[in-house]
Amino acid sequence: MNKLIDRLNRSRSVFHAANEIITALADAGYTRLSEGCEWKLEKGRGYFVTRNLSSVIAFRVPEGDFGGFMLTASHLDSPVFKIKENAEIEVKGKYIQLDTERYGGQILLSWLDRPLSFAGRVAVRTDKGVETRLIDEDKDSLVIPNVAIHMKRDLNDGVKYNPQTELVPLYSDYSGKASFKKRVAELAGCDEKDILGHDLYLYSRTPATVWGRDGEYFSAGRLDDLECAFTTLEGFLKCESPKAMPVLCEFDNEEVGSTTKQGADSTFLDDTLERIALALKIGREEMLRKISASFMLSCDNAHACHPNHPELSDSQNAVWMNEGIVIKESANQKYTSDAVSKAMLRFILDKAQVPCQFFANRSDMMGGGTLGNISSRHVSINTVDIGLAQLSMHSCYETAGTKDVEYMILGVKAFFESAVTVNADGDFTIA
Repeated sequence: MNKLIDRLNRSRSVFHAANEIITALADAGYTRLSEGCEWKLEKGRGYFVTRNLSSVIAFRVPEGDFGGFMLTASHLDSPVFKIKENAEIEVKGKYIQLDTERYGGQILLSWLDRPLSFAGRVAVRTDKGVETRLIDEDKDSLVIPNVAIHMKRDLNDGVKYNPQTELVPLYSDYSGKASFKKRVAELAGCDEKDILGHDLYLYSRTPATVWGRDGEYFSAGRLDDLECAFTTLEGFLKCESPKAMPVLCEFDNEEVGSTTKQGADSTFLDDTLERIALALKIGREEMLRKISASFMLSCDNAHACHPNHPELSDSQNAVWMNEGIVIKESANQKYTSDAVSKAMLRFILDKAQVPCQFFANRSDMMGGGTLGNISSRHVSINTVDIGLAQLSMHSCYETAGTKDVEYMILGVKAFFESAVTVNADGDFTIA
């Protein structure tokens, strides 16, 4: 649990979250590959590749022959505010604000009246071209101030915020004019004139914390979906003697549709699987057979039954924090789970003695989509949508159960140590 808390606190932007994954893989002896170089793979060795420095795919080549791929997919991005290129806004010769725009669907109110900072990446001019550098201001440096209730008496009756005018962070008084880009250059270790671009985001300075009578809950920013990202990473690293090829996928841009070059709707996964096949001299016929014997966990957190609003959950398919891995299902296939993929996962979890529970939205309420059905457009395999129960999804400070962290790690470990054999369509052996 402490390891998860530390990683959450360090993951101030999607690039920092990806860097946490990269560092953990490298520390575990995984070799970094480049999409622009030839791949030479050895049996028994682990590898990883990045795209855009915000998506990561890792895999381990089994010692012997393997039937298929066992994959997990999570996402590293969260709903935040992105700082625009020409950031400084002057207000009546008194204040300096930073111009921002929404990324994803935040609970806007949760961002107001709390200390914020900024982090991300900067593209810097060098003698040879362009270099990317991570930066983190790492101090209380901004606030998005609310309006006093005396000036807006209906504030508690439900307010629609205009993100262009009402959600702009205050950065400094007027003496700080023209200081933001200088500060970014300082953090990037370059001259201001050498900043050629940046992807910088606001983040809440409230640290992750464990709480409750017996420490049964924890809260943090970006739990959706870093809780799944980091628990699947741990399950992947703890996997022993895999029978299939374990593949860990950590994508960017799920919160805005996944349609980027590094999102789940890109070619990143199928490019990686094809490169693996080429490096291991696996022919197309054999590769297609392996894909047919593959299985994916699409991992994205689920809505726990809310203590103040239990009526918002389906009466028969509500889920609870600390009661196990959530299997998500939707008739409209917003989630990919079906009878076969649910059964396959339940077989694995039952064998590992990991509890699970089932989630479905109310029939009069549309749920959100996630990675599985998007990824399946490119690599079509049996997939089940899972997650961990949490409250306040898309708030800048979310809540989940501490027991579920271990359930997910154990469940994912058991998943990666399993293998699927296709006897016939709809008839599978799981070892």
